[in-house]
Amino acid sequence: MPDIQLVGVTKHICRDVHLEIEDKEIFVIVGTTGAGKTTLLNVISGVTDYKGSVLIDGIGVDKVSRRKRGVGYLFQSLALFPHLTVGSNIAFGLKAAGVEKTAAEDRVLSLMEMMRIKHLKTRYPHMLSGGEKKRVALARCLAPSPRILLLDEPTSSLDHQTAKYLRNELLDVLKRLEITTVYVTHDLREAEEIADRIALMSKGKVEQVSTPRDFFFNPQNECVSEFVGMPNIIDCTQSRILASGLVEVVSDDIKMVLPYDGNRIKRIAIPPDDIYISDARPPGPALNRFTGTVQEITYLHSTVRVGVSIGKNTLLAELPVSAFNEISLEKGKEAHVVIKMRRLRYVES
Repeated sequence: MPDIQLVGVTKHICRDVHLEIEDKEIFVIVGTTGAGKTTLLNVISGVTDYKGSVLIDGIGVDKVSRRKRGVGYLFQSLALFPHLTVGSNIAFGLKAAGVEKTAAEDRVLSLMEMMRIKHLKTRYPHMLSGGEKKRVALARCLAPSPRILLLDEPTSSLDHQTAKYLRNELLDVLKRLEITTVYVTHDLREAEEIADRIALMSKGKVEQVSTPRDFFFNPQNECVSEFVGMPNIIDCTQSRILASGLVEVVSDDIKMVLPYDGNRIKRIAIPPDDIYISDARPPGPALNRFTGTVQEITYLHSTVRVGVSIGKNTLLAELPVSAFNEISLEKGKEAHVVIKMRRLRYVES
């Protein structure tokens, strides 16, 4: 599979964008609505005109038509043909390309098995759930064996559980096929789960390209810090293995338990929106629970940030205004804090 280079690409809000996407990489572009994410997908696929250059495997494709770029594009709208069955939708591109009937049928069957939709072959789009439609649309994109796959918000409009399940399936398929993939989302958590590298876009500009972990520990500017959520970074002074897959780490007066893969832990990043804070002691086990003192309260647009000192450390929690208004917290008052394990990130020494 090929690598992709964007050199000085300009289109709509995007201005002089430079990007390099590696061979077989799952490259995720994140950003808010209107940041220019979909515009870049349109440029790579060739569905729109643009200034600048796109190179695939080092060869310029600016004058190459969309059909000849070898790009599969899963649009956010999916664009399934309502009058065709699942099998016919998947086979559409193969038929248009003149692929021999038996070979096309074999390819369709293989993709339906891979996407676990074989039982849907004779159904029509209106008979499918949201998740099933996504799988069908993805299979249709993969049918012509594209060199590059572009995915525009592939789990949007799905409930949380279905979206997570589909992402896991999608990641498995992409790794098996070893296809160069550019994946667009507005959700950093989604990007973390699937990306080899992430690019953050804001107002048509690429603010940072790095691994998911580097976004937390090494944000390159305030824009990135704000998007990530300005995580709490604490240094670990001691650690103790508790059991297979768990470790207890100590940072001054904070002692936490987190998932462990066998390496010594140097620093931990804790997203503010994954810290639960209350004026009353919450029920449940004492794991990763602390009592501290409120040092600051900052009102933002739709959230409130609360700084709580726990011994020598100060942790920043962020919660919706509505949730903050339901509790009674003031500067200097005692606060109860729970650190959730699900999104703790750490740097190894």
